[in-house]
Amino acid sequence: MSKILSNKDNLQILFEDNHIIVVNKRAGDIVQGDKTGDKPLSEVVKSYIKETYNKPGNVYLGVVHRLDRPTTGIVLFSKTSKALPRLNKLFAEKEAKKTYWALVKQAPQKSSDRLVHWLKKNPKNNKSTAFTKEIQDGKKAILNYRTLKTLDHYTLLEVDLQTGRHHQIRSQLASIGCPIKGDLKYGFDRSNPDASIHLHARKLEFEHPVKKDWIVIEAPLPNDPLWLACQDN
Repeated sequence: MSKILSNKDNLQILFEDNHIIVVNKRAGDIVQGDKTGDKPLSEVVKSYIKETYNKPGNVYLGVVHRLDRPTTGIVLFSKTSKALPRLNKLFAEKEAKKTYWALVKQAPQKSSDRLVHWLKKNPKNNKSTAFTKEIQDGKKAILNYRTLKTLDHYTLLEVDLQTGRHHQIRSQLASIGCPIKGDLKYGFDRSNPDASIHLHARKLEFEHPVKKDWIVIEAPLPNDPLWLACQDN
């Protein structure tokens, strides 16, 4: 499922029913409010619901998970208090499957692999360091990747995320010498003009919290020449 159902006010809605709403996040959007004071995506979605359905009073919206600000792709929200704890449980118990696409300049030594690290976050610079051995206060991080396509100067990797740690994909790929395009924080040599990084939450698969149907959602790629070169995958 990759069709954009609505693109009102730059809000790309990929799926919506009475219980959940799924959005294709743009680079630069923050999912929840932070110290910047910028309007978060959650408030944009609330405004959309309020205006579209003429809802009086405050609109309920539960944040199920987040994406880093420079990252694009799928973000799932709960529209009901009944659905939120069920979705939280799915994510906590790793019963929701998250697949990402990443463009890296340096091709990995292995075309596919399973990466296991222990990540330690430094709150001062908001950065996680990946260690190959268990360390004090480190959180175990696991992902699987495979090479999907080789472009002239970049390599497209598909990442199957097994755990959800702070900057996990960014730090783990950087640790094997494959920083993501535009990711200055993790070792790429220059930033992207729009401050994005070429990391996209491509697919989300999960059981509907109320209907129990199996939902598969795929987010269209950003309108960017490099991403467009990956379209045939």
